[in-house]
Amino acid sequence: MAWAGKILRVDLTAGTVKSEPLNMAWAKEYLGSRGLGSKYLSEEIDPKVDPLSPGNKIIWATGPLTGTMASTGGRYTVITKGPLTGAIACSNSGGYWGAELKMAGWDMVIFEGKSAKPVYLYVNDDVAELRDAAHLWGGTVWHTEEQLKKDHQDPLLRISSIGGAGENQVLFAAVVNDLHRAAGRSGVGAVMGSKNLKAVAVRGTKGVGNLADPKAFMKVTAEKKKILHDNAVTGQGLPTYGTQVLMNVINEMGALPTRNHRDVAFEGAKDISAEAMATPRATDGKKPLVTNQACFGCTIACGRIQKIDQGHFTVQNKPQYWGASGGLEYEAAWALGAANGVNDLEALQYANVLCNEHGMDPISFGATVGAVMELYDMGVLTKEQIGVDAKFGSAEALAKFAEMTATGEGFGKEIGQGSARLTKKYGHPELSMSVKGQEFPAYDSRGIQGMGLTYATSNRGACHLRSYTVASEVLGIPVKTDPLTAEGKPELVIAFQDATAAFDSAGICIFTSFAWGLADVAPQVAAACGPEFTLENLSKIGERIWNMERDFNNRAGFTSKDDSLPPRLLNEPAKTGPAKGLVNKLPEMLPKYYALRGWDGDGQLKKDTRERLGL
Repeated sequence: MAWAGKILRVDLTAGTVKSEPLNMAWAKEYLGSRGLGSKYLSEEIDPKVDPLSPGNKIIWATGPLTGTMASTGGRYTVITKGPLTGAIACSNSGGYWGAELKMAGWDMVIFEGKSAKPVYLYVNDDVAELRDAAHLWGGTVWHTEEQLKKDHQDPLLRISSIGGAGENQVLFAAVVNDLHRAAGRSGVGAVMGSKNLKAVAVRGTKGVGNLADPKAFMKVTAEKKKILHDNAVTGQGLPTYGTQVLMNVINEMGALPTRNHRDVAFEGAKDISAEAMATPRATDGKKPLVTNQACFGCTIACGRIQKIDQGHFTVQNKPQYWGASGGLEYEAAWALGAANGVNDLEALQYANVLCNEHGMDPISFGATVGAVMELYDMGVLTKEQIGVDAKFGSAEALAKFAEMTATGEGFGKEIGQGSARLTKKYGHPELSMSVKGQEFPAYDSRGIQGMGLTYATSNRGACHLRSYTVASEVLGIPVKTDPLTAEGKPELVIAFQDATAAFDSAGICIFTSFAWGLADVAPQVAAACGPEFTLENLSKIGERIWNMERDFNNRAGFTSKDDSLPPRLLNEPAKTGPAKGLVNKLPEMLPKYYALRGWDGDGQLKKDTRERLGL
């Protein structure tokens, strides 16, 4: 079996760290990472708990394939009740941290209570202890990582930490590892900060043993890596251009949300695209993109490393930002760019770097700035109030807002509460482009209909990573469906949601699903964990996880009313492009989705659904 079989339980209030055996009955039913961590959370906390109170818990969890030679087996998740949404939060990250925890001999770390003073957890194989973090508190993610490596005289230490955003309870604060890989969404970093927990530093030297059938595992993972290599998306598109390959594609489809979703195409998209990143600048003749980068065990290498033009106004007198750093992914480039009408690539990279350095989700940050710019455009917010001339398209305003939000200065404090709270405060809640309080990612659901249902029903608030129907509706993977129709979308969304839950819980990256189906994952899990992990069983595990998360949210007080979209997407038709004249057809899709899920009209699980899934 590929699980380590042990978890660490850290009581921050008491200052104790204890080892306990993994609940193997749950592991068989929920696999690991997202599924298993969410099971522990839902069993151990009151779903109505205040997310920022000591009664909430926060869990770092790996999957059975994390740390193995399965391609992309470096993932881990951070699971808690999210402060941005009040819903179950589960944020996934790559890099090297997840594999390190597994190699230290642990599947999971559960933090409960609240420390009286700043602390970090140090794990070195079997040794785990809480240590004083007074010298780290107030520092950035980058400073924390550098300092802990120095303190322990160990350059190979892997660190998962928060910056000022998490300490200051920015509600979309992220947990960052390896300088620029992040468990980014739903405010998991704010929960970490509320507990006075600065970092989790890990060194693991044991490796991952105990695979059910090591020979079969080596054979099947090699076969599946070849599929990734030979695929146009995972073998060519993502390594060459990263996720940014989508910018021009989605724009041409008329599904790139622009200026807070007023428009569905951005005239400046080409200036902030993957192609622009790979083109030498007029100013210094250098390409913004330096190289691509891979996470642990990854054969795709979609990560970007980027350099900002030293003469650009954002960094002119800031040499600390002149070096190469984590570059723009598609979602960040959209949120910082098109969502605000900003087409200055260097300004986008500067804001993105601040999000990494201080630990913020660039999607929620950028989308909240879009709402601020619309309020400014309407005259609801003034320059006197916010300290900046915040017109749509202003790279200066974007950069200033990033600095203010990262450090909690002035109006940055309000941006740090997210768009739902901010727009409500200023009398225009309809301008928050969010579901359950979490901001949309980079797809307009008038032009890609399945994404509307995806956003509305996502258990962690608006999210593309819970059911990426873009794969089918835009890229034709695994089959091509018409993005402009609601027909067949409830079935498509459910299939993606259940499969994604299984991918996440195995401990691998969702990008493998551009080339793999569950039929490719099942034999890898079976060789690692045992023959009972058939395709059929894995599908059912995915469905069980989805329904468990839904049940948590229902118990937290969410109802069918929360499975909705902002009025703009339901009432204001797209003005241009293929979707011109269309709104999202959610009212047509949702009742059918509920029925197929085995839920009642209010979105609650029916008795026979619970029984069938063992919930």
